[in-house]
Amino acid sequence: MNRPLVITEDRELLDDLVRIAAAAGITLDVCDAPAHARPFWNLAPLVVVGGDQAEAVAAASPPVRDRVLVVTRQGAEPDVWRRCVAVGAQGVVDLPEGERRLVEEFADAMEPEPRSGEVLCVIGGRGGVGASVLSACLALRASADGLRTLLVDADPLGGGIDALLGREESTGARWADLVSREGRVGSSALRAALPSFGDLAVLSFHRGEVRAIPAQAMRSVLESGQRGFDLVVVDLPRHLDPAAIEALGRANGTYLVVTADVRGVLAAAQVLGEVSRHTADVRAVIRPGVLDEEAVTGSLGIPPAGHLPDQPRLTATLNRGELPQLGPRTVLGGFCSSLLRS
Repeated sequence: MNRPLVITEDRELLDDLVRIAAAAGITLDVCDAPAHARPFWNLAPLVVVGGDQAEAVAAASPPVRDRVLVVTRQGAEPDVWRRCVAVGAQGVVDLPEGERRLVEEFADAMEPEPRSGEVLCVIGGRGGVGASVLSACLALRASADGLRTLLVDADPLGGGIDALLGREESTGARWADLVSREGRVGSSALRAALPSFGDLAVLSFHRGEVRAIPAQAMRSVLESGQRGFDLVVVDLPRHLDPAAIEALGRANGTYLVVTADVRGVLAAAQVLGEVSRHTADVRAVIRPGVLDEEAVTGSLGIPPAGHLPDQPRLTATLNRGELPQLGPRTVLGGFCSSLLRS
């Protein structure tokens, strides 16, 4: 893979750029003159021109391209923007103030071709209705179909969706590891850090002390997830916190799991009232009960997504640490496939 190109003779500036690139987890190609940089100009994912070489680069008339930046350690220079235009750069980064931006620019430059993953949220109308199981099954079915899938546990009090999958001992990052970071999370770095099983990556919680997820951390994970995955499934808590609200605001669709009985519908209506403040497309996944579909959806005022049948052996299967059978011809697998197609 081609690396970002730096053109500068300023040793102090170069030292800064090498350090910043290391913070982004990358290395650089370095040239001290435009003539030496010519073979790399069109190949580099990002070109950084030191302020000391901007005039010389402009005089060499390199081909027009995107992702060119002028970087200077003397932000007060009055003609820096003139030189930026002459080089064909899209912006100027002043150090040290612009270090965070430059880290992100370097990391972005090394990302693979971004995907445009959809975000699906799942939330229970009341406790114990099976929303986490549905979240896990949707993610498993999607990954079995060859979709690169990220399953996000957004419920700090939910017991851990990795445990539900029988993967609580798997090595890899959990929420606490990501929350301790600041700024952007690269999609490649996220995939490499998380516990993964084939095309499925899982982000859950450490055991022990419970800490809420900051909205910014959820935002970074979802942005990275959408760039690096085909599908992001978020298992939400019923009591919405800032992170859950952030996820709902990015959701392409939300499934509300409802038991078809009076208390189930009443509880789901309370949850729906909060959810609807943050997202528009909410559909009911109906669990068996005494009420029919029309009564449930009529009371809630949202369309049905389908009926999730009881799975008598599913709890025992999960408690043994085994994954459920989700082939397209199984009842549960077929149901998940229908939701993923809708």
